[in-house]
Amino acid sequence: MSVIVKKFGGTSVGDTTKIKNVAKQIIRAIELGHQVVVVVSAMGGGTDRLIALAEEISSSPPERELDVLLSTGEQVSIALLAMAVSELGYEAISLTGNQVGILTDGFYSNARIVSINNARILTELDLGKVVILAGFQGVTIDDEITTLGRGASDTTAVAVAASLGAGRCEIYTDVDGIFTADPQTVKNARKLDQITHEEMLEMAGLGAKVLHSRSVELAQKFEVPLVVRSSFHRGEGTIIVKESEMMERVVVSGVTSNKDQAKISLIGIEDKPGVAAKVFQAVAEQKINIDMIIQNIGHDGTTDLSFTVSEKDLSSTVDIIEEVRRQIKIVTVETDSNISKVSVVGIGMVSHVGIAAKMFSALAIENINIQMISTSEIKISCVIDQSQTEKAVQMVHDSFDLGRSIS
Repeated sequence: MSVIVKKFGGTSVGDTTKIKNVAKQIIRAIELGHQVVVVVSAMGGGTDRLIALAEEISSSPPERELDVLLSTGEQVSIALLAMAVSELGYEAISLTGNQVGILTDGFYSNARIVSINNARILTELDLGKVVILAGFQGVTIDDEITTLGRGASDTTAVAVAASLGAGRCEIYTDVDGIFTADPQTVKNARKLDQITHEEMLEMAGLGAKVLHSRSVELAQKFEVPLVVRSSFHRGEGTIIVKESEMMERVVVSGVTSNKDQAKISLIGIEDKPGVAAKVFQAVAEQKINIDMIIQNIGHDGTTDLSFTVSEKDLSSTVDIIEEVRRQIKIVTVETDSNISKVSVVGIGMVSHVGIAAKMFSALAIENINIQMISTSEIKISCVIDQSQTEKAVQMVHDSFDLGRSIS
């Protein structure tokens, strides 16, 4: 019997009716001859409700206690789902990250999986049970509960699939698969039948919320067959494949946007070797990711340095910069959280020219000013005013004719 891993997000288990529907989907897989491991998120909105509770107590709750609190959301959904499967006449067992043996590092709220002891999972599967695991959580070598970051139940699922050598990992969500843009904001967004790991990794990192970026990294590294499909409609979904499996390279596969962005500008910074290193080293030590970076040509011994971070990290980053100002000269620190990042992604960009010009022209037609630009082999990103995000995504999507069906 082949093992398959199914992951269901919060919208898929948002209430008891939906949980019963998920149980029926699990039974169908069993009847097809599979051993089934299920990874589940907290019920829809559950994590947000727990965060709100914490914030009623403290404006800055201790990270350890916050992780202890947030880990309970998944415990509710896995227990309810195990009950639902049992009601249909099949044995099921729910297991927390600690019970499974998902070992993580010690970074609260953004931990990474170190290893998985799958002995318990295999034992329960051999007993004929459906194994239902709590996503998003693990435990350190010192038995401290940690969480993996918002949306990281995907990462749990892929890691478990890799550990078990599963036949495939299926990610169930509230959409039918991966689209050329967010179908809630782009009226003619088209579902993709397949997309490469590289493209999906870029799209996930650039704001597409269908998959957690670290889950795509793991799927690529350990060659886990990965499928994204709807919890509510039967369909083939979207298959994430190796680049070599793409018969024809589509120039641009999708357009993404991300409003969770903030820009920090250091004006009048000393223009000498090692200054930028001091700034970014201090930020890196606090595990804050920096995205785009622009440095202007220096004049009169000073220069300007701008970079972007996640909006949630803005306050912490500014505090770090203020500490750095004790060591180096910075005339002014300016911030802007009313920005967003719009990106185009496509594996075919490697061998095609003119993609940037086409994107910039589409933005220019709507008088959308570009504040920053970042590129890689398969993506181009622009920082723009946040109020123009939806208009920009639609214009860029249309300029590359992404809504057109490909036969």
